Amino acid sequence: MLYILNIETATKNCSVALAKNGETILCKEISELGYSHAEKLHVFIEEICKESSIQLKDLHAIAVSKGPGSYTGLRIGVSAAKGLCFALDIPLISVDTLAVLASQAQLIAKENDLIIPMIDARRMEVYSAIFNNKLEKIREIEAQIIDENSFTSIENTVYFVGDSSEKAKAVLTKSNFIFLEEIVYPSAKDMSAISIQKFLNKDFEDVAYFEPFYLKDFLITTSKK
Repeated sequence: MLYILNIETATKNCSVALAKNGETILCKEISELGYSHAEKLHVFIEEICKESSIQLKDLHAIAVSKGPGSYTGLRIGVSAAKGLCFALDIPLISVDTLAVLASQAQLIAKENDLIIPMIDARRMEVYSAIFNNKLEKIREIEAQIIDENSFTSIENTVYFVGDSSEKAKAVLTKSNFIFLEEIVYPSAKDMSAISIQKFLNKDFEDVAYFEPFYLKDFLITTSKK
């Protein structure tokens, strides 16, 4: 049996899932207006181990969502994952946050359809990428300001997913654009299929030097007072 613990904290959703042979068997998550990742993450890990009767020493790897997303959320998730990997001497796997989000629409998308996951970056800016229905990335991750001209060259059916749907649909009005508003946040339960493939391919990170993919620099402003 191959056990991987998946951790997703890149957005408001604090999510932990245990996967056996690439299938999620237990998931704990909560999305709140106020980020509670620091309080909830280790509690969820303990609860999953208790309820599944799987001890930390039984794990074969830890997978963590690498971003883009919240600076604080990513730091918390990556720090926890690296700590577990150091303590257990097991590999660290990083998973593209937007791929995790896009995977929730994969069963809906047909051949030639596209999936555009978007994570809110305040105002009209989003972090986005473009995937086909096989979850292959056909446009790399960008931080972009969306307006009525965004994605207009695409004639395929496009499924938009993420926490930017409400503001995006006000300007993205082409008839081939479909907003899946029920898919809001990436979840650790959707990391399982991705993380096992990375494990089998030995696609591991250097635990000592791995850093999240913030996409934009984290800026600290100094008060003028």
